[in-house]
Amino acid sequence: MKTGKISASRVMKYVTLAAILAFVIILMLFMSGSTRPFDEVKEAVAESLDPDELTEQDCARLKRDFGLNAADFSGVAYYSAESTISASEVLLIRVKDYEQIQTVLDAVGQRTESRMKDFESYLPEQAHLLADARQSVRGAYVFYAVSPKAGEYLKAFSGSL
Repeated sequence: MKTGKISASRVMKYVTLAAILAFVIILMLFMSGSTRPFDEVKEAVAESLDPDELTEQDCARLKRDFGLNAADFSGVAYYSAESTISASEVLLIRVKDYEQIQTVLDAVGQRTESRMKDFESYLPEQAHLLADARQSVRGAYVFYAVSPKAGEYLKAFSGSL
């Protein structure tokens, strides 16, 4: 005959199941991509950028600064400061294949590390901007921003998806 008690192992099974479901839902929400075309996302990000601080750069500059070939990706937008004494830059890439994400993140990491070494001894405020850089991966999009307004740029990126 049943006594009406629920065993601790049965409760733990349900708690574990609920935790797994919550994890999957959160993962899907934060890692999901977007079906929006690259041009729409680029336009939303570009509208948020400060034109006095950042200007759009060409593919050759992307190759020189990050070692990435723009033709390898579905879409690339790279903005940086004209001045060499400014660390400000914004990079938006839509990858063709999810395996490319790690390549982009590695290039961003190397770029940040290299720039930190350049700026830390004579322009500490620029090194601080690099330390506070914002980075996000959402689906096939990779976003990277170094700027006093990096948080605003990231918000514009996230809102555009």
